[in-house]
Amino acid sequence: MRFAQRRHAIVTAIALACSASSVFAQPAWPSQPLKIVVGFPAGSSPDLMARLLAEPLQQALGQPVVVENKTGAGGNIAADQVARATDHHTVGLMINGNLTIAKILNPATTYDPLTDLTPVSLIATSPLVLTVPASVPTTGAAYFAAARQSGDKWNYGTPGIGTVAHLGMELLKAKAGIAPLHVPYPGNPQVITALLGDQIQMSLLPPGLAMAQVRAGKLKAIGVTSAGRSSVVPEVPSLAEAGVKDLQLEIWNAVAAPNSLPKAHVNRLATLLAEIVRRPEIRQKILAQGWQVAGTSPEGLANRIRVDTAAMADVIRKNNIKPN
Repeated sequence: MRFAQRRHAIVTAIALACSASSVFAQPAWPSQPLKIVVGFPAGSSPDLMARLLAEPLQQALGQPVVVENKTGAGGNIAADQVARATDHHTVGLMINGNLTIAKILNPATTYDPLTDLTPVSLIATSPLVLTVPASVPTTGAAYFAAARQSGDKWNYGTPGIGTVAHLGMELLKAKAGIAPLHVPYPGNPQVITALLGDQIQMSLLPPGLAMAQVRAGKLKAIGVTSAGRSSVVPEVPSLAEAGVKDLQLEIWNAVAAPNSLPKAHVNRLATLLAEIVRRPEIRQKILAQGWQVAGTSPEGLANRIRVDTAAMADVIRKNNIKPN
């Protein structure tokens, strides 16, 4: 009996020693520069967010953090590059369209966000602002009454088919009982130009773009798509205050990694990002860019992807929306 107990103790000690040695034998991560791939050009909102995170992340990791812009296909080229990366040192800063809409809208999309990418952290969120020309004489409920009366004689602009602004407007049409026609543009700068020129009557725009024109008196803000007023633009009422009930829509950006990145690295990166975005100075800079801080766990981002994917799939199906 004693011999058996002694043998068990020796085997257990050896196993623990081997386990400890294998942990210590693992190479430190990251062991080379970490690359954040962004699917939009320098100066864009995702690019600015990535560069804001890069410096404090570099200090925390002890390795250079490099932002690489890989533009095209609404960020999907960059997302595909991240999905295919096998170096364990490539992640992406992506918009929600890349992680929720892309594959549903176009099954030919070369990556599947649910199987090829691993959620790391939801970084920041923002409502959209229903923005209209300054020449529109009404706001609030009166604006929607005028829109209903105008039927399909009014138009709305978006930065393209299948964007969050497009799907959000289709949701708004159903909730508000309005029927403006869709006019897609190459990007939001062209949408703003069309609003300024009274060529379209409404658009859902990010606060960072809309409010500069609104505060200058060149455009009007009817309401935000959050459930209540947003800390990003507290002076703008919610659409619920204008009589549009049960509409909640946000744009967001997040960090995702290839599904080949070990879970331990994913968790470490998520923890660091959550800590960084909650620093007062970083939080203030994110707010100044028109965003409110999230900083979730990988599980939190995964849940957000599931919920938003289901909601956007429903809009795409009901409106029979097809890619260009």
